[in-house]
Amino acid sequence: MNRIIVITGPESTAKSTLTRELSAYFGGNFFPEYAREYLTGKEAGYTYADVEQIARKQIKQYQAARQFEGLVFLDTWLIITRTWFDWVFNKVPSWLEEAIANHPVDLFLLCRPDIPWQPDPLRENGGEQREKLFMNYRQELQSRGFFFMEVGGEGDLRVRNAIEAVKAHIYLPEISSL
Repeated sequence: MNRIIVITGPESTAKSTLTRELSAYFGGNFFPEYAREYLTGKEAGYTYADVEQIARKQIKQYQAARQFEGLVFLDTWLIITRTWFDWVFNKVPSWLEEAIANHPVDLFLLCRPDIPWQPDPLRENGGEQREKLFMNYRQELQSRGFFFMEVGGEGDLRVRNAIEAVKAHIYLPEISSL
C-alpha cells in the first residue's frame, strides 16, 4: 500500500529535516524540496514561469512517488506553490486547481512557525510573514477538506511529534474499523 505524506508550512519550519527524518524512521522514500534545487544559484529573482516550472516538477515527483510501496514523504507540494502564486503574483495558473484535485495526498503535516527563523538566500518571509503564511496554508488545507495535522516543538521534540502524527494516521484506519 502506498501513502503520500506531504510536509508543508512556512519557510524555516524544519520541513526538509522532518522529511528526511520521517523517511529514515519509517523506512520510506522521500522527495526533497524541488523549489530550493531549482532556485539555488539562480542569478536573477524568480518569475511566474519559474514557479510554474516548480509546480510541474512537483506533479512529476508525485507521480514518481505513487510508484513506491509504503510511505512516501514529499517536502512541500502544490498547496505551497499555489499559495506562492497568489502571494507573490496575485494570480494562479488555471491548470493548478485541477492538478491539486487529481493528485490526492493521504496526510499533510503542517509545520508551525514556532522555531527560530534561520535566514538563507532563498528565504523571504520571516517574522510576522511566517505566521500569516502559516494561517494561509491552514486555511487552504481546511477549505479543501484535506486531512492534516499540525506539528510543532523544537529539535527532537518536533521530530517525535511528527512521528507520532504519522503513526496516528497510519493506525487510524485500523482503529476506526473495530
